Amino acid sequence: MRILVGMSGGIDSSVAALLLKKAGHEVVGVTMSIWREGNPFSGELRKDACFGPNEEQDIAEGRRISELLDIEYHVLDCAAQYERIVLENFRSEYLAGRTPNPCIWCNSLIKFGALPQIARESGIKFDKFATGHYAQVAHKNNRWLLTKALDEHKDQTYFLYRLNQVQLSQVMFPLGTIQKEEARRLCIEYGFFSEGKAESQDFYSGDYSELLQTEPKKGAIVDTHGNTVGEHLGYWNYTIGQRRGLGVAAERPWYVVALDAEKNQVIVGHNEDTFENKLLAERLNWIAFDALKAPMEAEAKIRSTGRAKPVLITPLKEGVVSVSFAEPQKAVTPGQSVVFYQDKTVLGGGVIQ
Repeated sequence: MRILVGMSGGIDSSVAALLLKKAGHEVVGVTMSIWREGNPFSGELRKDACFGPNEEQDIAEGRRISELLDIEYHVLDCAAQYERIVLENFRSEYLAGRTPNPCIWCNSLIKFGALPQIARESGIKFDKFATGHYAQVAHKNNRWLLTKALDEHKDQTYFLYRLNQVQLSQVMFPLGTIQKEEARRLCIEYGFFSEGKAESQDFYSGDYSELLQTEPKKGAIVDTHGNTVGEHLGYWNYTIGQRRGLGVAAERPWYVVALDAEKNQVIVGHNEDTFENKLLAERLNWIAFDALKAPMEAEAKIRSTGRAKPVLITPLKEGVVSVSFAEPQKAVTPGQSVVFYQDKTVLGGGVIQ
């Protein structure tokens, strides 16, 4: 089988290509270029971010690994699609008082969407598309399913919940059945990287506010009773649950509990005010079935690093569900995603309203 592998120049995508070649497949490496020369962002030259001026280093690494593996390698320009889809969503969500997760939109619409499409339009022939994500795909009862990786500490299904049936039918995750330590060992064994190789951890290498392309805007920091307790220079600089950097002195610590874009306010409360036992989710994407028709018990995560907690999901009007947690959750953040699980299977998810 001829497989196109998305290569970031890092450990995981390099090992994904290695495993596929060792399995006897014809492997083709591809890196998406998303940093456009002349864009209005400066960024910083550092290696721990996906979007930044360090891209040339990532491409050089991808090319070097491809040469070591003796596989075909391409670089495809996805900058226009990335700016139009990922960065515009990032900007509009922040300015609306929400906190988006750009990696989720990049995965579904760019990495597993625009990139394979541009590859085909460029004349690159392939049967399947693979990445170095820690996840698994299964096919059961005429439906493609997304399931957790064997290494649950590295599982990345939270970031992949927006993949659709067509995308899942065409994707492979070679790292889904191995431990992260095995990937590191293979990297060293095959001379890809040294033992101290760092990994990408962040979305943007510069200051997030730079991506918003907006001027500072003074507003009030108010408590849950509407009393002014401080001043801010832009509500988009704050996130739900934030404690540090508020610049407001008090006997008890303040936490951000809400952002009001219309009133240009940052609302703060105390620790107990940061907990919620219910949320609404919209922009749903179901994987295990077409749509939720009746209330369903499952587990849910409201952030990638959290543990899945028991919930009751209740469909409301079309495209919206109510999610009730068995125990209150801290810092439920509008704009972030809630992802639903049953055992190891991803049911789907949506954006917290």
